[in-house]
Amino acid sequence: SVFFEGGKKQVEKNGKPLADRKELVNTIPCVLYSHEDLAFVDGEPERRRFFLDQTLAMHHVLYIDTARHYRKALRHKNICLKNHDWELLPVYDEQLAATGAEVQNRRRTAVTGFTRIFSPLYEQVTGIGGVNLVYRPSWPSEGDITPEAALGILESRREGDIQFGVSCSGPHRDKIIFAREGENFVPTASTGQRRVAAILLRTAQALFYARSCGKNPVLLLDDVLLELDPEKRRRITALLPDYDQLFYTFLPEEPFERYRKETTKGYTLRNGRCYG
Repeated sequence: SVFFEGGKKQVEKNGKPLADRKELVNTIPCVLYSHEDLAFVDGEPERRRFFLDQTLAMHHVLYIDTARHYRKALRHKNICLKNHDWELLPVYDEQLAATGAEVQNRRRTAVTGFTRIFSPLYEQVTGIGGVNLVYRPSWPSEGDITPEAALGILESRREGDIQFGVSCSGPHRDKIIFAREGENFVPTASTGQRRVAAILLRTAQALFYARSCGKNPVLLLDDVLLELDPEKRRRITALLPDYDQLFYTFLPEEPFERYRKETTKGYTLRNGRCYG
């Protein structure tokens, strides 16, 4: 249950307050499709890193702690760099190497598995083949990187960190790009092609979760089909993965009736009230 008390949100599970949102991840795993997902395709690199970390956290809850520990060490290191406090840099670099190596290795494995799902989906909807996700880690490595190798890179770049006053290498600088024939696909893609990519990222995320955990997520489609032509809408909805439940939201003028099934329940929101 979720409710507001004294202006603050309270979440309970089986009547007990939850202190950490990670306790909800496996309770009701959800995949949310929204207009803001377009930033995962043509936004800043940080948004693609966020999407990848979110995908990993869905089926590997402990990854949330790993990513948190990395961000905490990074924050403390950057404070030291800003304050010209060099003595603690080796301590934080050790922490960054230990957690950052795991982040990088899991991201690399996830991108490899994820692109096997995304690429054929994208070709089915758009007819454009060979669009893959490519992982370009900040710490170069042929395969998995060890904490020792990561620490060596951090130490070799410490003078640069001091010069710029910020930590310049690590998973927080990773890049994930959409590539086709070795080139960045996004700059040449149309708005519609980028929008389809964003929607199919979520479909691939749901499939990736289901195949990893053997459970179907709840799908939440928040008015994301409006800008697509009818044929692309048909193809995308036909490719939706198996789900525990599916929720659509539509504007009143949209042809939402075509998505109704025998078991579908419809509700109308008007002036803040819900009518069945």
